[in-house]
Amino acid sequence: MNQKQDLQSLIEILKEDEHVAHWYELPEKEARYDALPFTLSDQLANTLEKRGIEALYTHQRSAYDAIEADNNIVTVTPTASGKTLCYNLPVLNAITEDPEARAIYLFPTKALAQDQKNEMAEWIESAHLNINSYTYDGDTAPAIRQKIRQAGHIVMTNPDMLHTSILPHHTKWVSLFEKLRFIVIDELHTYRGVFGSHVANVIRRLLRLAHYYGSNPQFITTSATIKNPKELAQQLTGRPFSLIDNNGAPQGKKHLALYNPPVVNENLNVRRSASKEVRTLAKRFLKANTQVIVFARSRVRVEVIYNDLQSLTKGDYGSSPIRAYRGGYLPNERRDIERGLREGSVRGVVSTNALELGMDIGQLQVCMMTGYPGSVSSLWQQAGRAGRRQGESLVIMVAGSTPMDQYIMKHPDYILSSPVEEARVEPNNLLILMDHLKCAAYELPFKEEDTFGGIEITDLMDYLVEERIVHKRKGSWYWMSQAFPAHDVSLRSASQENIVIIDITTTGDTKVIGEMDRFSAMTLLHEEAIYLHQGLQYQVEKLDWEEKKAFVRLVDVEYFTDASLNVKLKVIEQDEVKRNKHHHVGFGDVAVTIMPSIFKKMKLSTYENIGSGPIHLPQEEIHTAGTWINFEEEWLIKFGQQRFEQMLIAFSQVIHHLGAVLTMSDRSDIHVATQIKADHSEMPAIFIYDHYPGGIGLASQLYKRMDELIERCQQLIRDCPCRDGCPSCIGFNEQQRLKFDVYQWLSSLAKTE
Repeated sequence: MNQKQDLQSLIEILKEDEHVAHWYELPEKEARYDALPFTLSDQLANTLEKRGIEALYTHQRSAYDAIEADNNIVTVTPTASGKTLCYNLPVLNAITEDPEARAIYLFPTKALAQDQKNEMAEWIESAHLNINSYTYDGDTAPAIRQKIRQAGHIVMTNPDMLHTSILPHHTKWVSLFEKLRFIVIDELHTYRGVFGSHVANVIRRLLRLAHYYGSNPQFITTSATIKNPKELAQQLTGRPFSLIDNNGAPQGKKHLALYNPPVVNENLNVRRSASKEVRTLAKRFLKANTQVIVFARSRVRVEVIYNDLQSLTKGDYGSSPIRAYRGGYLPNERRDIERGLREGSVRGVVSTNALELGMDIGQLQVCMMTGYPGSVSSLWQQAGRAGRRQGESLVIMVAGSTPMDQYIMKHPDYILSSPVEEARVEPNNLLILMDHLKCAAYELPFKEEDTFGGIEITDLMDYLVEERIVHKRKGSWYWMSQAFPAHDVSLRSASQENIVIIDITTTGDTKVIGEMDRFSAMTLLHEEAIYLHQGLQYQVEKLDWEEKKAFVRLVDVEYFTDASLNVKLKVIEQDEVKRNKHHHVGFGDVAVTIMPSIFKKMKLSTYENIGSGPIHLPQEEIHTAGTWINFEEEWLIKFGQQRFEQMLIAFSQVIHHLGAVLTMSDRSDIHVATQIKADHSEMPAIFIYDHYPGGIGLASQLYKRMDELIERCQQLIRDCPCRDGCPSCIGFNEQQRLKFDVYQWLSSLAKTE
């Protein structure tokens, strides 16, 4: 029986499973073509012909024509639809016509840049082009960096490298900046929230330097499906864009199964763990020699599922390995896994959304998701990892007990019919803006008439003068600090520096095995924490918070650790308020004090709590943007303080899940807290705040959409089949019988104007 038949028989078996809540078949789609453009060079046309490409997909031709007309473009088509050709073809053609032309390719990760480098090298070799294309990242050998600066026609890099190594040292890159014709931004949808807000400012700095050297580059961007790709591209670059979305690529038949694990406790409506259900299903496909990718939402969950699959499949199907993949791994580990997936030597991989992006990882037949990925866009992006070469494929989303997962099981149209979410950035966040203003001042002096991405800078620069960071002379501001600003600005996290993880298992042979941002380290790298890496367990022996180093030792224990944080909030300034009869909603600046409290030891096999201990770390304070709901004292009187406090916590759990969905953000980007007597109002309150200094626009969105958020929370609670409360709606509150009270309370709030 061949592999295709194996997959089909497995699909038929799964269709009969009683726990498949919904099954959908997405039909095959025929390709739609347009002729090759007549302006294409003979070398490229011949290369296309050698590859069996006699015409372009409709979106590829539209992209080419728009670029020829000097438009900035954003191409939005599904995964594996040939978006790479939308930028490679016009860029290579332009450099063939003008060998002095240069291009920067920006990819969100080093792994994606490496993948695209190989693709570009094949094109250049096949077409016999005299074009130099290089990747420039932290792994690039110093010996060839000078060659890249002087002779690189196409420089493939990531925003972090552009930020810390290229822009601050622009005088070494004169040949690139003087003739910069194109800036290619791949996977545009990843540039949202904190990361996107930083990258928008990096692009402001890049365009400022390009203008200084006399070039005016054209933007070519690509994105997975989001609601506002054109708007996002314009926010990131400050330029007008043309949208290309007439997808002409074919699509193989795809099956989508929504799988709801069995209920193991009817009173609580608790279902079997999604992680356990995923490993059982994945084992079935792996034993049939079907190549599988399993997505999980956290680093710890990835390692736990990977560890389970390793033990379950050991010796079952020869030597085909299973690997784990996530951020924090060293580059050689990641590339070895990617190569193994392409070549087929790796049969299964458990990954965070790091593999959601469009790098070529071969013909995966089955994609499994451990719970809802957090947005409709991410769900289809992950689903696109299976069947990338137009083959039949299977996608399974295994629901967890979270409110959002169970909402989707009851309302599958949410992912099948709803428009995909918007991606948001806030480049003018004051802290982010100031960070990059310092970097820009280091790179070039500012004149009084200058703006920064259209932002007036006089007051900001005068503040930097007072802080003795710049000085003003003859109408210009000059950098004067000894510090190198870019190294102190992290694009990807609220904390400015990462914790380095050092393995001290073998005396005399210590080695770095990973890194982690400071906020994550508070809960994952405290002393006695179990750090999971490629299925191995390490115990944190010492966390040196000042030196930003965690020293770990290899152990073999039957548990992992999970930590809790204590959070206190204080409203600094209220900017806006909407008053209703029984509550009012505010928005403004808040101070958040975060302190780790205790950690729990969770048994690997059952996830039961088998112990706990204190965490000794200093508290962190951030000032950020928040929105809050203050509730009138009548509710306290009606329900009593203890009861109403429980209701606040129950409501806040639902708000956290649905708030992340409405803002197309990760649940770690926004945080929620409750206070029975808030400092600013002496009233009960729920706070929703951006987990980033200064805010990134998420709390602001929720302030504007608070009525919709309350209505969605009410609908989710109403439709949950539990009687008195469960993990799928308000939490473990069956003893308190809170569900009815919370629903009635939200009904009253939803009716007020």
